[in-house]
Amino acid sequence: MKKHKYSSKTMPQGWKKKKSTSLKQIKMKQKKEDPSMQKSNFKKFALLKHKKPKYFKKTTSKWKLPAAITLSTLLMLILVIPTLIVIPFGTDNQTEANIVENDPEQQEEVVESPFSVAVMRDISQTVEDVPLEDYIAGVVASEMPLEFEIEALKAQALAARTYVVDHILYSDTDDFDVTDTVQHQVYKDETELKEIYGDEYNELMKKAKEAVAATEGEILTHSDAPITPAYFSTSNGFTENSEEYWEDELPYLRSVESPWDEESPKFLDQEIFSIDEIENELQIDLPNNDAVAIEITRTESERVSDMGIDGNHFSGREIREQFELQSSDFTVEQKDDHLIFTTKGYGHGIGMSQYGANGMAEEGEDYLDIVNYYYKDVEISTVDDTAPTLVAS
Repeated sequence: MKKHKYSSKTMPQGWKKKKSTSLKQIKMKQKKEDPSMQKSNFKKFALLKHKKPKYFKKTTSKWKLPAAITLSTLLMLILVIPTLIVIPFGTDNQTEANIVENDPEQQEEVVESPFSVAVMRDISQTVEDVPLEDYIAGVVASEMPLEFEIEALKAQALAARTYVVDHILYSDTDDFDVTDTVQHQVYKDETELKEIYGDEYNELMKKAKEAVAATEGEILTHSDAPITPAYFSTSNGFTENSEEYWEDELPYLRSVESPWDEESPKFLDQEIFSIDEIENELQIDLPNNDAVAIEITRTESERVSDMGIDGNHFSGREIREQFELQSSDFTVEQKDDHLIFTTKGYGHGIGMSQYGANGMAEEGEDYLDIVNYYYKDVEISTVDDTAPTLVAS
């Protein structure tokens, strides 16, 4: 991004009543199987056998089949009826699954967008109208690793939304609002993100959308106006005052310590250039086969303010951009006819450090703590209140 102008489970109703009925049937079955009851029934049967009438032997063949059918029917009723009572309620796991399916907290939130963002797609050179909150989700997924803590992603969503609202309010562009590149904010659509994240796309985008939904409509303001919410990847241990890299001194973009960034894989980097490359890029002449005189002055945050190279002076920003260094905090060492640039951090260093934000989130800070740490004296406002003209358009 570059600067612009300015548990208990709820059971189904009636479950207890039906469950008691099921338990009653089970108790009845147990009662029938009780040994004492079986003994009593055996005695009655034995008594009948002892008092067998004379015609018993003659009628046995007539009643043998019906009796078998009757006993089979009774047995089926005893076994099947309790099963029929229990089955409609399912197992505990089935009941829980139904509850989860209907749990509102498990469903993806639907986020409404007050307006659309006209995005110039760099590859196709066409303008795509993207609903605001969908655009923010695409920016979050493109600008910050989705493996980061959810609170860091929320902070990123808040910064991204503030940036585009501020830019649209004060931009002179008629054909589109923003590009999808680092000229403004990186934005990728669903197809592009699926190619990047592959099988993890659904899971990670759900996380990104959750972060966007949690900050829906929120922006950062200072003196009732949207701020320029600068952000970058990794600091050198400190963020930078805005006027040390840009021209304007903004009260909310002040240097703060950011020790979490040392854990970033982008914290250190090294680039090597020949003396010839240095001369060509800077359009200067340097002495051959001699040590190059290099003088460096630094800002409060230890970034290079001015670099003198054999009497030629350049700002740290000029050197960084000319040689595409990761940071303007660099040291220079000469080895034979080459200069070795060792950098700390990645990005311009102004505003919110993304790796710093994640480090804060890992320590238990929420997104409000994060944005209030990196942006001084700001307030959380809404798009509706701060930019009613955009909402009404």
